[in-house]
Amino acid sequence: MTVVSKAYALLQDIEVRSRTKALGLPQQIEVRRTWSGVGFRLGNTYLLSKLEEVDEILIAPEMTRIPSALSWVKGIANIRGMLLPIMDLRDFIDGETVQSGRKTRIILIKKGELVSGLMVDEVFGMRHFFEEERTKNVPEVSDNLKKYLQGAFLKGNMHWGIFDMDNLAADPSFLQVATQNR
Repeated sequence: MTVVSKAYALLQDIEVRSRTKALGLPQQIEVRRTWSGVGFRLGNTYLLSKLEEVDEILIAPEMTRIPSALSWVKGIANIRGMLLPIMDLRDFIDGETVQSGRKTRIILIKKGELVSGLMVDEVFGMRHFFEEERTKNVPEVSDNLKKYLQGAFLKGNMHWGIFDMDNLAADPSFLQVATQNR
């Protein structure tokens, strides 16, 4: 056997062993589009906001009450040297106060000149949904909350309303924080 034929035989042997031990081709996996957002709760209602609408999530800080502010304006907090107004989102929308507890969180939003902390009952962090779980039917909520919802996701038997922070930030009633009597 010549050197060339020995090398060729060796290559054939390597090929046979490689084919017998090789894994099959990767499976063709269906790619499904997903939507990601921050999940939070107001009372018994589960909501989501787009990731890009939420700047930060904070534990409820110490606040200083603001004289002549509406009841849903909880106060001002010093967050890393920045004075941040804290708004009770549930109180603003439905007149029911968020009960401060260990699960209470502040969702920090920044919309142009508006920087605000929104107090919510609980934050669940990032939530991911497949686009086919999206529904135009919003969960059963008050009319006041419904105007801030842009559809929902239905995962299992749980409805997650999509809360539009841009719509909230543009609402003149959200921007009017002082009582009218002076």
